[in-house]
Amino acid sequence: MQAALDEARAAAARGEVPVGAVVLAPDGTELARAANAVEATHDASGHAELIAMRAAASRLGNSRLAGCTLVVTLEPCAMCAGACSHFRIARLIFGAYDPKGGAVEHGPTLFRQPRCLHRPMVIGGVREQECAALLRSFFAARRG
Repeated sequence: MQAALDEARAAAARGEVPVGAVVLAPDGTELARAANAVEATHDASGHAELIAMRAAASRLGNSRLAGCTLVVTLEPCAMCAGACSHFRIARLIFGAYDPKGGAVEHGPTLFRQPRCLHRPMVIGGVREQECAALLRSFFAARRG
């Protein structure tokens, strides 16, 4: 989670919503890391999770990230949770819960749907307070 938090802090410094993600290989080595890049790329799909999973898949030369773990600072949205399923992520570890936009423990609870393509093991709330505080301070500063 530390690497994901480092990415999130870097995103905040660039004016991006502070979310960071890391993909770990089955043996625990880092395959890819990313931060939100929505504003920089003018791309609403520029979420840290998607960027990191795309980079990891490219590095492995495979569209499936079987056995891999995605670590992210915020509960994934519906788009990113769906991507976890399609990339066949084995484990999803996230920090802060997102009652408004999350889709894993909140909203559509994607992985609990009977027709979900693939369900990763989910561990939420890892360093939750630190991840949530980073988001709160970012948005508080923007509201000024």
